[in-house]
Amino acid sequence: MAIRIKSRQGESVNQMLRRFKKLCEKEGLTKDVKRKQYFEKPSERRRRAARKSAARVARMNDPQPPPPKTPSRSGGTRR
Repeated sequence: MAIRIKSRQGESVNQMLRRFKKLCEKEGLTKDVKRKQYFEKPSERRRRAARKSAARVARMNDPQPPPPKTPSRSGGTRR
């Protein structure tokens, strides 16, 4: 998985670096690097996956109603 960035005409190094970081984020590289920064035991990995799955199921089975709309403070008329 190689990411290549070619400089555009008149593009600064900071802009190129920003594009590179966005591409890395989009590909999921930054998340993967952070996850693999420390060793995670297989049992911890399974436990984390089970918690994530349980949270997803709970969210799908019990959706929260949208919050009630609050009236605006302006009084309703403009001058």
